[in-house]
Amino acid sequence: MNAVNPTSDVRSRRLELREDAVNLPNLLTMLRIALIPVVIWLMVDGTPPSNFWAAMVYTASAVTDVIDGWLARRMGLISVLGKFLDPLADKLLIMASLVMMTAMGRVPAWAVIIILARELSITSLRVIAMSEGVTIAAGQGGKEKAALQNIAVLMLMIHQPYVVNFGYYEGVVSFHVVGLVLLFVSVFFALTSAGEYVKLFVDAVERKERRLLGASASRSASPPDAGA
Repeated sequence: MNAVNPTSDVRSRRLELREDAVNLPNLLTMLRIALIPVVIWLMVDGTPPSNFWAAMVYTASAVTDVIDGWLARRMGLISVLGKFLDPLADKLLIMASLVMMTAMGRVPAWAVIIILARELSITSLRVIAMSEGVTIAAGQGGKEKAALQNIAVLMLMIHQPYVVNFGYYEGVVSFHVVGLVLLFVSVFFALTSAGEYVKLFVDAVERKERRLLGASASRSASPPDAGA
């Protein structure tokens, strides 16, 4: 029997992490994180041109989110590092943008507090679930919340009213008001989807406990091996 070399095993894991870090999907994800300070810097000025470019960089970041997910599936490069970085990049970008807009007076603090508290709570719940060997998949409410928040943040970044041509009607649209309405709707979905995640967590843990109890009962009921 060959002995396992712990040092060799650690080196192998480090090499795998390095390879994961430099693959194209994860590089795009890290680029998304690197763009966060750029978005915040562009938002600081608050003028229409800076708001426009902040929204453009934010949109480019959202596009890279779609591309890196597609590439990871297409190239078979789905990794543990990617599973960690991808949702982290999304949450950091939205949280940083909302906190900045709260400081600028564009967004009420209570809404941002609810959103941040929800994200931290659900992330902690998922970590606990993973430690118990339980996987909680994203629910429909969570996906709708994420989509609404992304659009709301984009609208709030543009901020100023603009004349928009709808083809049969031309009128002034306040992107700030549209963004606030979408953000408030996303707060509702944030709360309801949080309830869904808690229920999924409780159900998953209960199923695991039933499986463990069933396996323990089967072992107890099985007859002992006959002696030679």
